[in-house]
Amino acid sequence: MKIQLPYGHGSVSVDVPDRNLAGVLEPNELPAVEDYNSAVEEALDHPIGIGGGVKLSDITHPGDSVAIIVNDITRITPTEKLLPPLVAHLGEIGIPDSDIKIVFATGSHRKHTEDEQRRLIGSKIYDRISCIDHDPDRCRRVGVTSRGTPIEIFTPVLDADTVICTGSIEFHYYAGYSGGLKSLLPGVSSLASIRKNHALMIHPDAVSGRIDSPVRQDIEEGTTGLSKFILNAVLNSKKEIVAVVSGDPIRAHRAGVFYADQMYRIRAEPADIVITSPGGMPKDINLYQSQKSLENAKNIVKDGGTIILVAECPEGLGNAVYGRWLSIPRGELLPRLKSGFELGGHKAVLTSLLAERADLHLVSAIPDDLARKAYFTPAEDVQSALDAAISRHGENARVLVMPHGGLTCPTASSSQ
Repeated sequence: MKIQLPYGHGSVSVDVPDRNLAGVLEPNELPAVEDYNSAVEEALDHPIGIGGGVKLSDITHPGDSVAIIVNDITRITPTEKLLPPLVAHLGEIGIPDSDIKIVFATGSHRKHTEDEQRRLIGSKIYDRISCIDHDPDRCRRVGVTSRGTPIEIFTPVLDADTVICTGSIEFHYYAGYSGGLKSLLPGVSSLASIRKNHALMIHPDAVSGRIDSPVRQDIEEGTTGLSKFILNAVLNSKKEIVAVVSGDPIRAHRAGVFYADQMYRIRAEPADIVITSPGGMPKDINLYQSQKSLENAKNIVKDGGTIILVAECPEGLGNAVYGRWLSIPRGELLPRLKSGFELGGHKAVLTSLLAERADLHLVSAIPDDLARKAYFTPAEDVQSALDAAISRHGENARVLVMPHGGLTCPTASSSQ
């Protein structure tokens, strides 16, 4: 059976023999909303929370300054569709464009070019409203969580009278789910805050699809109250909006999680070989981002099995610290991370640990020597990687394919 896999802005194909194909793990798609403007307006008019939810007009008044936090270039959130009705809604409340600031939640990622900012939010909004990238060096401390995470938030966000977190809700490999207050931490936090929060990812409960992940618990404990309103979308694998939720940062987020679970939580028998694509751009922009699909694929690969990652990675590793940690001897990686967490180093640790349990193959634009250094066997194309894996595991090897591995959260339906 010939199967298409997203790759960069296009796709590549692989022909899996029928005798080997155990399944193609596609999302249980929900249909796109008929009119996304109406869907956003409906969500804003009917926020989720206690007693029906608090409306923006209840917490925002003429004369207030408003900070709208939006995702950066590595995320698939359709910000250009969420912002026009949101800005119009604020205008109806009496908030002029001059009192609104859009903040790109870059976290520890690189800053944007002007063209990238414009593309993310659309020219009409970009030309009307002041836009700035988050700066992790311009943060102010407002508290510390019970787990010891310092809460240090971008000063322009703290100075705003109203903070609105926008984003999309999908599975996240250690925070459980994206969206909600994750816009604040790590989105607009200091590197010290991000490092301490991310260090919790080595906890066994910090996995995809767990709402009680200690990483998310830490985020919500530390940032609850800093924003009283979110506007989040849930997307299908075609990047179409299937639901929009707004209101209380916790309750509205959980309502969105319900839709994500419906589409992307899938049970499957463990396989000898798992072929996974993060889902194309921007999810495979670099190996730092693409690694997330490995964390989903590892749930359904047998011990001693093979994972084939199909990710273009035009920006290479995507993180200098990640590259530096790949030069650390393999046996020293985990002890060093535990003794002093460093953002970016965790990618090297997680991949090295998975490489001890399964063979990792990479189809990408990354140079072969760098792929090997990152614990992968480079492959010229998906077909040659699959043929080699079947030769290794035998003619009856079971193969599972995850075309949208960055979204899909498979759960093994039987023990390995």
